[in-house]
Amino acid sequence: MYKLKKTGSILRRLCLGVAAACAVFTVFSQPAEAFCGFYVSKADAGLFNHASKVIMARADNRTVITMANDFQGDMKEFAIVIPVPTVLKKNQVHVTENSLVDHVDAYTAPRLVEYFDPDPCQPPMVMEKAMMSMSVAEDKLSAPNARRSAASLGVTIEAQYTVGEYDIVILSAKQSNGLFTYLRQEGYKLPKGAKRILGSYIKQDMKFFLAKVNLEKQQSSGYSYLRPIQVAFESNKFMLPIRLGTLNANGPQDLILYTLTRNGRVETSNYRTVKIPSGMNIPVYIKNGDEFGKFYKDMFSKAVDKENMKAVFLEYAWDMGWCDPCAADPVSNQDLMTLGAWWLGQPKPVSNWGNRGIMPPQRVNNTFITRLHVRYDADHFPEDLMLKETSDRQNFQGRYVLQQPWKGEMNCPQAREYLRSLPPRFEQEAKTLASLTGWNINDIRRKMKENGQDITPGPIPEPNPQPWWENMWNK
Repeated sequence: MYKLKKTGSILRRLCLGVAAACAVFTVFSQPAEAFCGFYVSKADAGLFNHASKVIMARADNRTVITMANDFQGDMKEFAIVIPVPTVLKKNQVHVTENSLVDHVDAYTAPRLVEYFDPDPCQPPMVMEKAMMSMSVAEDKLSAPNARRSAASLGVTIEAQYTVGEYDIVILSAKQSNGLFTYLRQEGYKLPKGAKRILGSYIKQDMKFFLAKVNLEKQQSSGYSYLRPIQVAFESNKFMLPIRLGTLNANGPQDLILYTLTRNGRVETSNYRTVKIPSGMNIPVYIKNGDEFGKFYKDMFSKAVDKENMKAVFLEYAWDMGWCDPCAADPVSNQDLMTLGAWWLGQPKPVSNWGNRGIMPPQRVNNTFITRLHVRYDADHFPEDLMLKETSDRQNFQGRYVLQQPWKGEMNCPQAREYLRSLPPRFEQEAKTLASLTGWNINDIRRKMKENGQDITPGPIPEPNPQPWWENMWNK
């Protein structure tokens, strides 16, 4: 899992510097685009059991898909079947590192940020100046026998090769029965209902990308885990097939899709795309331990229930050139090109995609990233995800705010009004948290009190009077 460095990039430190300045006046003014705030924690894909992570880079009719594997078990049991729109040649398939996917996940993850109330006794002029300063496989048939067996079933082996630790086969088929039989005899464990879904892909003239682990290559690779598989192709269809994955699932599954595009954010065209609830102030105890992880999981589940599990949720949409606040260092242009953002270097045809690693990086990052999160099953998502790129470049992030009260001395009349405002504010935070998660509000209030956010107002102390001579000379 990608972990944050203790000393981040220049851009990330700049974000935190801006956040420090913003903290001076955040109670009084919050710019629409510049969120500021101190980054505290993130809700990455690791919160969700067996969440699939897919990165899609798309421009013109070129698509590069990076699929991270969370498979655990005997590697000889690993196998995947993926519908693809065309026959893929060997140089259109690649393996890459998990760290790239983890980095993108960390960068786009919903985040917890922290603000600090200013001193209520601070002169307003200081506030105004601060605000002005912010203007700126085993047991397989031999190849000949496999081809004859496939042909007799109406299945054509269009291509067969090994890439990294994976044995790859590209198939086409005339009818689902033959393809189903062929896959079963090759050791693919297909659940009930697979014939119908395979048949629908055959009618669309889709091909089938099959991958198994080559055990000898795996053992000699030095890797103890399966690396992500990447495929690159040209197609007018911008879609992600998900239906085969619903057949052998024990309940709903989580899929997190990260898209890299040139023009704007991506949304689904055949399902509703809904923004995850964001921007709320919640109690400060949520920063303790694993409370933020619990919060986000329960909040996401409630949002899914509210939409009757028929929506795709937008968790992040941002220009990759900057971040605010930064949950991880921005992804470099070179890594973005490795993930398929070919437009950042010299454009090359798909047939030469395997050479993308030597594309020269560019100074300007013209990549927009969208993070979509969907919880799906066969009943609520009977269709694959049909995607479309929009021209909308408005920034959005799942972001949750902790507002720390001022804890310094308060010897001024304004402090009394500030102290009176805290209990109602704390109560509103408790109600917001209960509404977002479904948690018991009395439990929330108890934890808030234990962490210094008492909703019951106490006596408001009188400010210490100023010496008589200061009142005389300051008139």
